Amino acid sequence: MDGNRRVTIAVIAREAGVSVPTVSRVINGRADVSPRTRQRVEELLNRYDYQRRSTSVRSTTGLIDLVFNDLDSPWAVEIIRGVEDVAHAAGVGTVVSAIHRRTSSAKLWLDNMRARNTEGVIFVTSTLEPPLQAELRRLNIPVVIVDAAGVPPQEAPTIGATNWNGALRATEFLIGLGHERIGFIAGPPQLLCSRARLDGYRTALDAAGIALDDRLIYPGNFYHEAGFTGGGRLLDLPRPPTAIFAASDQMALGVYEAVRQRGLRVADDISIVGFDDLPEVRWCSPPLTTVRQPLAEMGLLAARTVLRLAQREKIESPRVELATELIIRDSAAKPRA
Repeated sequence: MDGNRRVTIAVIAREAGVSVPTVSRVINGRADVSPRTRQRVEELLNRYDYQRRSTSVRSTTGLIDLVFNDLDSPWAVEIIRGVEDVAHAAGVGTVVSAIHRRTSSAKLWLDNMRARNTEGVIFVTSTLEPPLQAELRRLNIPVVIVDAAGVPPQEAPTIGATNWNGALRATEFLIGLGHERIGFIAGPPQLLCSRARLDGYRTALDAAGIALDDRLIYPGNFYHEAGFTGGGRLLDLPRPPTAIFAASDQMALGVYEAVRQRGLRVADDISIVGFDDLPEVRWCSPPLTTVRQPLAEMGLLAARTVLRLAQREKIESPRVELATELIIRDSAAKPRA
């Protein structure tokens, strides 16, 4: 290197084999750096006589970038809660962004992220386009994906839940109550979790010897409106289902309204099961039977993983699925004779 004054943190990071935020933590005296890494970085800083700036020039607080496609869903709050618990304990901040599936939003987010002291990025139900992958790789910023939308990059750890098994158990529960005509309101088909829930529903019907009726499947999007519309169409069929399994709690609550508007009663006239176990579903009337997805735990594990990657620690299990659980309440009952 020619001219010590031109040596940058990025150069030091590249030679040390660590991220830029790690070098920044060493420079600012942060405690969350392993002794071996600290020694390697300090040796390079001393070798090239790096001129350390006053800490007043830039904030020394590391950050986790948490990126959603959209933030208009209660389950996003649960994931944020898990990430924030870990970030607070580690002394780092959390920056929450939504890129809304638009190229311009992704570009703006990337420009802003470059200016921050980012430890790593957590993407939730997002598709990482190749240009974005390449830029994050070039910047040496670790990435973790929660509920991958498509096939994730091979080097990026993923955190998910046992969606297929959860949907299987929910459908088996309804079959065990005596239901044979079970409607299903699906999630967005581009998401792996949506396809897994639909497959679990189909598998349970097949295992019970119940023929699949495509007229009982409505394409939804995880939001209330899709549940209301899909529930209405299923209830208005010449032979309506006796139970409806919605692939999200929000859609299940939309079905509740469709049932109410038709003068029917949940559980008495039509059984309903959801998926997620959002906090509010235990307070609806009747309380919703649903598949608990450990959303806060998924956020917590994602944050721990991204901080470990920032420390250049080896991740033992790059693909993790946390267990789902069927929570039985009062929205499902045996079908009427």
